[in-house]
Amino acid sequence: MAGTAAAPTAPIAPAEPDAQQKKATSGKPEYVFALSWQPAFCETKSKKTECRTMTGASFAATNFTLHGLWPQPNGNFYCQVSAADRANDKGNWDDLPAVNLDGATRAELDKVMPGTASQLDRHEWIKHGTCYGKDQQAYFADALALMRQINASPVRALFEKNIGSELTADQIRNAFDSAFGKGTGDRVRVSCFNDRGRRMIGELTLGLAGPIGSNSSLKDLMLASAPTDNAGCPRGEVDRVGLQ
Repeated sequence: MAGTAAAPTAPIAPAEPDAQQKKATSGKPEYVFALSWQPAFCETKSKKTECRTMTGASFAATNFTLHGLWPQPNGNFYCQVSAADRANDKGNWDDLPAVNLDGATRAELDKVMPGTASQLDRHEWIKHGTCYGKDQQAYFADALALMRQINASPVRALFEKNIGSELTADQIRNAFDSAFGKGTGDRVRVSCFNDRGRRMIGELTLGLAGPIGSNSSLKDLMLASAPTDNAGCPRGEVDRVGLQ
C-alpha cells in the first residue's frame, strides 16, 4: 500500500475495547474477545508490515482477524510479568520473549492474527495471556478455535457482502442472533473510528463467560455472559483493502 494515512480523530466507541463494561455473572470466569477488521486498521497503520503485505486475496481482506482474548475484569493483566517485560510492552514488542507454539498453531495464528508480523502475539501474551491460567499453546489455540466459529458464520459473510458499504450495530447484533442464537447479539459491541471524514468499523468485542477449551461453544460462552451496556458505534463502513 502506498501513501501515509492521516491520523484518525477520536474513536466513536472506546479506543480500548478491553474496557467493555459488563455486569457480574454467577462466578464464572469472564473475558472480552476482540475481533479486528484488518482493512480498517490498516487505513491508519499503513506502514506496518502486515498492512504493507495485505492484498485483496489475503485472508484478512474478507475475514475477521484476532486482536485478543482478554480475561476480565478490566485491569486483570500482566500476571507475574517482570518489570522489564512490562516496560518493553509499552512499545518495544521486538524485545519481548517469543511465543512458543507448535507448528500448526503458529501457522494458523500467523494467518488469523496478521499482527504477528509486528509481534502482536508477544504483546497479547504478556499483557493478557499471562492471566489466562493456561500456557501459551493453550491460550492461542483456544482463541483460534473461537475464531474459526466466527469466520465460518453468517456474521463474517455479512461483512464480506457489505465491503465498501455501511452496516449498523443493529444489523451486526441481529446477525449474531441468527448465527449463534437469540441474545448473543446483546453481548456484542461495535468500535469505530473516523479517518478523513469516513466512519469505519474497526473492531467487534464479544462478552464471554465460562471455562474455555478447544471444543467450547461460542454460543454458550456468549449467553453465559451478561449483556453489554450498549452497542457502541451505531453504524460504520466495512472498509476494503487499500488506502481509500
